[in-house]
Amino acid sequence: MKPLTREWVNKAEGDYATATREARARKSPNYDATCFHAQQCVEKYLKAVLQECGIAFGRTHNLEALLAPLLGRHPEWAALRPMLRDLTAYAVETRYPGESSDKEMARQALAHCRHARSRLRVALRLGD
Repeated sequence: MKPLTREWVNKAEGDYATATREARARKSPNYDATCFHAQQCVEKYLKAVLQECGIAFGRTHNLEALLAPLLGRHPEWAALRPMLRDLTAYAVETRYPGESSDKEMARQALAHCRHARSRLRVALRLGD
């Protein structure tokens, strides 16, 4: 694995740990943080796969845009689009006043994250 790919993976795992920890919090859970870090985890895993494949990518939080150049190599990942679309909304919208996440949104975001994370980790030969 390329060193920069490993850095992306490490950052993604940090976001995964934070999302999971917030989702489990009994006292004052931060559902916005769960959703945001779930999105960030998947974003960083997509960027890790792009990096490992030598595919250039720009600065974006749009998970579907990051997925698009990978579909030629992994056409089965097209099934991830609805989940990635849902997660993309958590990159910015719920980070500011006007929109907030609730427990069900956080549960769903984490489920989407776990599913995508698993698929992307297999592609990077990191196991499930």
